[in-house]
Amino acid sequence: MINPLASNNPYESLGLGAAQEEKKDQGALGLEQFLKIMTTQLQSQDPLEPMDNGDFLGQIAQFSTVTGIDNLNESFNGFSNSITSGQALQAGSLVGREVLAPVSSGYLETGSSIKGRVDLPTSTSALEITVTDDRGQLVRTMEMGPQASGPVEFTWDGINNDGDYVQAGTYSISVISGRGYTSETLQTNLYNKVYSVTMGGGVDGLTLNLAGSGQLPFSSITAIK
Repeated sequence: MINPLASNNPYESLGLGAAQEEKKDQGALGLEQFLKIMTTQLQSQDPLEPMDNGDFLGQIAQFSTVTGIDNLNESFNGFSNSITSGQALQAGSLVGREVLAPVSSGYLETGSSIKGRVDLPTSTSALEITVTDDRGQLVRTMEMGPQASGPVEFTWDGINNDGDYVQAGTYSISVISGRGYTSETLQTNLYNKVYSVTMGGGVDGLTLNLAGSGQLPFSSITAIK
């Protein structure tokens, strides 16, 4: 067992001291090699045609630029890892909660309901919501009547057109807005429960696995219950 009191360096008790020292040595070795090359170059130059001061300063500037870029890349990588870790903690706290996302399918638990929202770009004279099962069969039609523009919340209580409760499973919900003799299918937003989080998937590196909707990028979530 490592005695944490044996050293004033807390990283050594975790086995990190050697790695940090090695990293420092690698940076010092690079500078030492550069100076050695420059010294050898100065000693080997032709006394009648010595190195131009501009060339000498140019090489030093070039080395400084490369070193600066390496340090910048290292700092950026650390910053990026910090952001990713923060996102992972935030996304991990969503497991078991319901999130609102632009999806058209949701999972109905026994005795529960599926809630959602539609954003109307303009007012409508008739808003209709239809529910179909995983075989494409019509389960329920809900007439919402005239609605003003803006967000409209809705809930399907799990009852079909015959007044019976349906079994648990995945169902698709469509929203149709009617104006006069025309109709338009709008984007459905449903609440689904998060059951796991995957690192490394999606554009921003985090993917939520939703019940009834599958995988979805973390950045597409619009609300949390």
